[in-house]
Amino acid sequence: MLPLMSSAADTLAAGSITLAETANSVNNAPDTGGLADFLRGFFGPLFLVIVSIVAVFFLFTREITRFAQFIILAIFIGIVFYVPGIIEVIAVALARAMGVTAE
Repeated sequence: MLPLMSSAADTLAAGSITLAETANSVNNAPDTGGLADFLRGFFGPLFLVIVSIVAVFFLFTREITRFAQFIILAIFIGIVFYVPGIIEVIAVALARAMGVTAE
C-alpha cells in the first residue's frame, strides 16, 4: 500500500478523527469575504489596459468593423466584470418576461 493510504487507514482505524476536530478546521478556514473585491481591483486595470492596447491596434490598422465589434464585446465583458449582480437581474427579468415565477 502507498504510505499515504496506509497512514490514512491507520488514522481512521485508530478513531482519532472526531467531529469536533473537523468543525475546528472549518472555523479556521481563511476569510474570503474581500477576495472578489481584491480580484476585481487587481484584474480590472489589467483588463482596461489590454482593451486599450487592442483598440488602439485596430484603430491604427484601420479595421473599423473589428474595432466596433471589439468595443461592444469589451463593454459587455466589462459590465459583467464590474457589476456581477447584473447577471442575476437579467436572468430574473427574462424569467418573468416568459411567465415563470422567479423568487
